[in-house]
Amino acid sequence: MKIIIVGCGNVGAALAEQLSSEGHDITVIDTREQLVESVSVSCDALGIVGNGASFNVQSEAGVEEADLIVAVTGSDELNLLCCLIARKSGGCHTIARVSNPVYSQEIAFIKEELGLSMIINPQLAAAREMARMLKFPFATKVDTFAKSRVELVVYRIEEGSPLNNMKLRDMPGKLRSDVLIPVVERGEQVIIPDGNFELKEKDDITIVGSQLKTIEFFKRLGKPTAAARDVIIIGGGRTTIYLAKQLIQMGLKVKIIEHDSKRCEVLSDMLPKAMIICADATDKDVLLEEGLVETEAFVANTNFDEENIMLALFAKSLSKAKLITRVHRIAYDNIIEKLDLGSIIYPKYITAVNIIKYVRAMKNSEGSNIETLYRLNDNRVEALEFQIRKNSPVVGIPLADLQLKKNMIIGCITHKGQTAIAKGQSVIKAGDTVILITTQKGLHDLRDALE
Repeated sequence: MKIIIVGCGNVGAALAEQLSSEGHDITVIDTREQLVESVSVSCDALGIVGNGASFNVQSEAGVEEADLIVAVTGSDELNLLCCLIARKSGGCHTIARVSNPVYSQEIAFIKEELGLSMIINPQLAAAREMARMLKFPFATKVDTFAKSRVELVVYRIEEGSPLNNMKLRDMPGKLRSDVLIPVVERGEQVIIPDGNFELKEKDDITIVGSQLKTIEFFKRLGKPTAAARDVIIIGGGRTTIYLAKQLIQMGLKVKIIEHDSKRCEVLSDMLPKAMIICADATDKDVLLEEGLVETEAFVANTNFDEENIMLALFAKSLSKAKLITRVHRIAYDNIIEKLDLGSIIYPKYITAVNIIKYVRAMKNSEGSNIETLYRLNDNRVEALEFQIRKNSPVVGIPLADLQLKKNMIIGCITHKGQTAIAKGQSVIKAGDTVILITTQKGLHDLRDALE
């Protein structure tokens, strides 16, 4: 597919890299020549310096032949204008980044009136992921499938855990659990294990199961299954506003520390049920006075990666709180992962994955359609949810008889609202949703998983 990306910032660069790796023809547009050159060289893309909202610039980029234009500049209004011009001049699919909370109640109207294919909001997406993590404070990542009926939880096996030295085939009997562990990350290895695989301390395991079964599983491990009751959030940006609103609805006590007094006034108006502290959170005495040691959750959510990392490390040294650290740049992600900063949020990755899901759905065959897509284990694993149609080649065949490619496993099947872990005798029916976990990227259809 021919795809034009307007904006070469963090989100645009990550998107260009991942779409290019899937074989798409990418053109990037930005007014900043240095960024255009950097992205175009690293992604083998055509780079154009100019205003993406200009008809002449879009024409130079080939908008009339493009399948999709994605506008992800830092200006919501510019993104919407880019898409509007592209729709009028080329008739292609359009995706706009719109992140200002002022527009949050008008997204459906804007999308319909401007004829947009999709609106993305990196800050809202990041906030939703943070909120999911606070539901399971012991997990490093939480995703949901099948309209939130299925949980995908990443958990690091701790010292003394009943899982240590346990073979997967023995887990259902010993723990009386009905969940699946489809992925294990051990050091630099990412493994899709079989029943003989033996779990070890410090393994990062991915657990897939219904909400109820997942909670039962962690109860048997002796882990707390209740959400955090209170949280300290550092930084008062857009992501914090979206996050605080969700957490307040969940019943959490929310305390926000922001150093800018004018921003604190805005936060007080928008979040009357949150406690707003106007202070410098890099002052350790401020954190101690505001209850760092006692809090159950701590979110480092400023616009500066270095500040977030240092705040998280300080919180870790004094508190047992659930840590969430937001990181914008991905150049040093391997080093950051080793610092054990709790759950690390990369907004650009979240946004890129949502767009990639849409792009793959555009190319899907008639047999199934991608409903949900998540990337795990530093983007080395994909978990996809497919909606199965009646003419799919997998319908009516027991899973034991399906010839799946290497490093692929079907995790759950949801049939008429009921979710079950996939077993050899399970049969997929038309209308079901199926969760596939794989280390192979680029699947558009469930039939792509078959030999």
